[in-house]
Amino acid sequence: MATPTNTRFAVAVHVLTYLASCAAVGRTRPVSSDELAGSTAVNPVHVRKVLGPLRAAGLVRSRPGAHGGWELDADPGVVNLAQVWQVLQGDDPVLGIHGPNPACPVGAGVQGALIDLDRRVAKAVLAELEGISLNDVLDDSGFDPADHTQFLC
Repeated sequence: MATPTNTRFAVAVHVLTYLASCAAVGRTRPVSSDELAGSTAVNPVHVRKVLGPLRAAGLVRSRPGAHGGWELDADPGVVNLAQVWQVLQGDDPVLGIHGPNPACPVGAGVQGALIDLDRRVAKAVLAELEGISLNDVLDDSGFDPADHTQFLC
């Protein structure tokens, strides 16, 4: 099976869930990009690139400096995954639409069908994600704040 080339959404959900878990255990200090990278197993630069648009959308906030880092800036019971998807995906195609040869009779006709299919898939994805909050993801992950009095990964 092919590995997806765009992991921004998955990394974003992971990071937001991690930040929600920190809040759930009462952690008051921000979480560094290095700590988030350790949990997600991706480069801290990639974590920051994912968090930038989430910050612009008001889902997270950052504190600069040696003791700075990231914090959740929204209620994890209210934030749904459709919001995260829209911040990161926007209107980009979901299916990876290509540019066919317009001189080919099949290529010229299939493009419109693929664009329509992509719009329908995107609507279905959003509809599914709207019903899932960050708290739902945290619950589904098996996280129990009572088991994590000192939160470290």
